[in-house]
Amino acid sequence: MTNSLFGISNNVSDCKPGWSLKERDTQFIERLMPIGEWLYRYYFQVKTDGWDYIPKEGKVLLVGSHNGGMASPDLIVMMYDWFSRFGTERLVYGLMHPYAWEISPIIGKLAQKLGAIVAHPKMASAAFDLGASVLVYPGGQYDMFRPYSQRHKINFAGNKGFIKLALKEEVPIIPLISVGAHDTLIVLFDCYDLVKQLHQWGLPWLYQLDPGVFPIYLGLPWGLSIGPLPNIPLPVQIHTRVCPPIIFERYGKDAARDRDYVNACYELVNFQMQQELDKLVRDSSVKIGAIG
Repeated sequence: MTNSLFGISNNVSDCKPGWSLKERDTQFIERLMPIGEWLYRYYFQVKTDGWDYIPKEGKVLLVGSHNGGMASPDLIVMMYDWFSRFGTERLVYGLMHPYAWEISPIIGKLAQKLGAIVAHPKMASAAFDLGASVLVYPGGQYDMFRPYSQRHKINFAGNKGFIKLALKEEVPIIPLISVGAHDTLIVLFDCYDLVKQLHQWGLPWLYQLDPGVFPIYLGLPWGLSIGPLPNIPLPVQIHTRVCPPIIFERYGKDAARDRDYVNACYELVNFQMQQELDKLVRDSSVKIGAIG
């Protein structure tokens, strides 16, 4: 049986993992809040600002720059901030790569309880239809595992689906950025091209999935790690910032189909987020210098 509004099964057991909006569990989120608070206040000693840019009501598309490998500590502290400021009842869903459920069904199941859904336009639209906000990190693995030398660079990897989503759903984009999270592991370089060649010669992919990146990095618990493996983030201070909303001149389905307009909007978001990140880097450096 299919829900005519969302196009997904009413029977959760019939849904593929990540294809249900009903798995989000506010009680589960509330039970995790003390852990989130400890990580936020003591482990990462988070500094944050800009939360007044998020309206107290209504739906928005939150667009973040990913950092810190698979642990993504900036995502963790951003989620804690959202729930502590707006409560666990205010709906927000995060788009997650379908690989996550294939690599670890258990982690995928837990992520669904926090509001994770599969990164697909239909699921994002269904969430907006509920009146929820949606969180997306367009750069995905290319962003979270970018080399340390590029830690202060926005990298959306050319993915423009989030622009089409914002235009189609007629919602503002609110950028989320951070400094420090990419210091929780040190990505030396990406050897994906070499490993891809080895795969073509017969070396199988881990989990039989092409990861798109194959970083070599320093971090816990492995020391020197090869490949996109889970990691434990180092206890580095993180500074997060919610940036002013980005509102486009045109919205609607026609705007979302206009390739040139989508490209222009993509470049605008990339440019403004890079400017904001450069400013946050400067602000964070000034504060560290003042403390020193």
